[in-house]
Amino acid sequence: QVQLVESGGGLVQPGDSLRLSCAASGFRFSRSIIHWLRQTPGKNIEWLARVDIATGGKMYSKWLEGRFDISRDSTTNVVYLQMNNLKAEDTATYYCSIDSTGTTRGRGTQVTVST
Repeated sequence: QVQLVESGGGLVQPGDSLRLSCAASGFRFSRSIIHWLRQTPGKNIEWLARVDIATGGKMYSKWLEGRFDISRDSTTNVVYLQMNNLKAEDTATYYCSIDSTGTTRGRGTQVTVST
């Protein structure tokens, strides 16, 4: 059974950084592609980035402007999302998923960027 558990969210100020973690189990992690997405209330889920576990190849949504970095640790089955220079509009629930639409995702971790 696929299990994805996000952690690392919290309340931060604009300009701060956070690193989110996604612990994966129940599937062949080494051959998967893991995605990060986010959602705010009343809005559609938004795709952010993906990493190919086998190759380390990464892709990002263009509007991230290089502020986020996705990485993986194949030895512990964890995928990270390093978020820098956070803005108020980054406030959302962040999910990791095994598909680009977030159909199979974890419960999410809340990130709030506020003064």
